Amino acid sequence: MGHNIFIASGPLHTEFFRSESCDASYIKFPGFSPVYSRYLPQYLMVFLQLPLLLFHAVRDNIRLRRLIREHNIAIVISDNRFGLWSRRVKCVYITHQLIIPFPRYLRILEPLGSSLHRLIIKKYTFCFIPDLPGEINLSGRLSHGTELPPNAMYTGILSRFAGGHTGRSAGSESFPHNTVILSGPEPQKGMLRQKLVKVLKDASPSTVILEGKPGENVNKEMEGNLIFYSHLEAAEMAHLIKRSKSIICRPGYTTIMELASLGCSALLVPTPGQTEQEYLAGYLSEKGWFASVNQKDIRESLPLADNKPLIDPRITAMSRELLERALAGLLEEHH
Repeated sequence: MGHNIFIASGPLHTEFFRSESCDASYIKFPGFSPVYSRYLPQYLMVFLQLPLLLFHAVRDNIRLRRLIREHNIAIVISDNRFGLWSRRVKCVYITHQLIIPFPRYLRILEPLGSSLHRLIIKKYTFCFIPDLPGEINLSGRLSHGTELPPNAMYTGILSRFAGGHTGRSAGSESFPHNTVILSGPEPQKGMLRQKLVKVLKDASPSTVILEGKPGENVNKEMEGNLIFYSHLEAAEMAHLIKRSKSIICRPGYTTIMELASLGCSALLVPTPGQTEQEYLAGYLSEKGWFASVNQKDIRESLPLADNKPLIDPRITAMSRELLERALAGLLEEHH
């Protein structure tokens, strides 16, 4: 729409944007990278690192002020980063978690966590919620059933495939196959990979494993009945996913939105101790849109779910309308 775009991110995300040929200028701006454990639940690890998270939020805010001056920035859009607000320009905070889910035995603390989150949201001009209002939604109680902050609005789901990247691209696999989409932090990402390789290496049909490692080169390796890709561009990935017999992935919210935009279902394997993913896996399987299994229950076989178009097709059409409305409000003074 005629704007100059800067993408400020860490090296891994920068590689991803470059692989998608995003027409933008790049700024090195790494964020907080929490450390996870093989044994302790993720919510406990995040709690122990809260002082470090607050330090990064303050540091991000100081650095943002400098970037706004240096590059004459008019609008800042950030993905769930607490410190990227400014009173000088319009700032957008993106989150699908107005309510941050706590473990069942700590549920009494959820209102406190939500109140603190609202204080952060209040510092921004807008809060974009990547979901739909009403009964047809992907995030459940995480962004529904509570009063919206005054600056919040639903944008519909956001997906790299929403622009129509569904056609076949050169090199796309066309034979019968299952697809595994690996995502999320280590060591749990590697632990899931190890379990799935053991179960699927001799299974039929073949399984394509997308390892989520963007870089300059796309590496393809084969092991038994498995095909590994380090990374695929959007068109190839969409083609591969839509033609999969079954899909296995984490219920990270970005992955859920992208599958919904393609009209695909999947078997969800939540990261152990990650309360948001555990909730989403349960919520979406109850709606009948996805199936789910706990990581500890993956042993000798998998209850693979057929990749059927079970997700409500109205989600995509409604999302386009909501996003246009949100962007119109954001850009009205700057376009």
